[in-house]
Amino acid sequence: MGLDSNEKILADHNDVFADIMNVFLFGGKQVIREEQLENSKDRSQYKVDGKLHEQERDVSKFYNGKEMRIAFLGIEHQNYEDTYMPLRVISYDGSAYRAQLLKGNEQGGYKKKTKPFPVITLILYFGTKHWSQGKSLYEVIDVPEEIKGYVNDYKINLLEVAFLEEEDINKFQSDFKIIADYFVQKRKGKEYIPLDKTIKHVDEVLKTLEIMSGDERYQTVLEELNQKQFGKGEMKMCEIYDQILNKGIQQEKANTEKERKRAEAAQKRAETAEKENERLRKILLEHNVSF
Repeated sequence: MGLDSNEKILADHNDVFADIMNVFLFGGKQVIREEQLENSKDRSQYKVDGKLHEQERDVSKFYNGKEMRIAFLGIEHQNYEDTYMPLRVISYDGSAYRAQLLKGNEQGGYKKKTKPFPVITLILYFGTKHWSQGKSLYEVIDVPEEIKGYVNDYKINLLEVAFLEEEDINKFQSDFKIIADYFVQKRKGKEYIPLDKTIKHVDEVLKTLEIMSGDERYQTVLEELNQKQFGKGEMKMCEIYDQILNKGIQQEKANTEKERKRAEAAQKRAETAEKENERLRKILLEHNVSF
């Protein structure tokens, strides 16, 4: 995704994480509550050529509800297409299931009433064009027809944020509504009109917009807000976007001024060169040298 390991991302907040899961898994029904979530840094190791390597999800949490238990809920953020995404996800999910198995063995093995619990990974794709890469294992590896019955397929849960319908966006209750609305408007190519909604997690929202959109103005505005101690408080997206637009105008003026100065410098160089050529002509004429 592009964040340093010590930086908090928007989906790390339980209210946002629960909101994303409730909309995409349960159609907006409030099944998962933020107090039922427990942070989990899902790191796992694997060995290749005798060397240990580590893999880590963007964000994952344990969930333990009264009506339903899910061992791991994971979210991966993608602002570009990954050809082998199904292989990544099967690796993440497999390590989560293995962790349950190892824990069960440490506790004397799973009994009939304490079977391992399911693992769910959602891929949040922020591209403004439809995902064109494979969404299942069969689509990214070559499986001869003769052995297909022995090779299990594995499908990913790919969610194209920029292609959400308005009714889906309205189901979000957290700051993720602002993110989803932004990318839907960006995909449609319309002039962005920010929602009149207060942002709870200003720092993380602006970081997400900057990383996923590639617009560095969000980071610049965030730095200024933090200097003024505003970045940790609540603000409305329309207020922030006014500053973003102002940054764009300032940058455009700065670029125009740079171009003007470049043009003036080029003109001065041309005039200086012409004067020097004229001086040389006079010297040559005084010495009766033809040119």
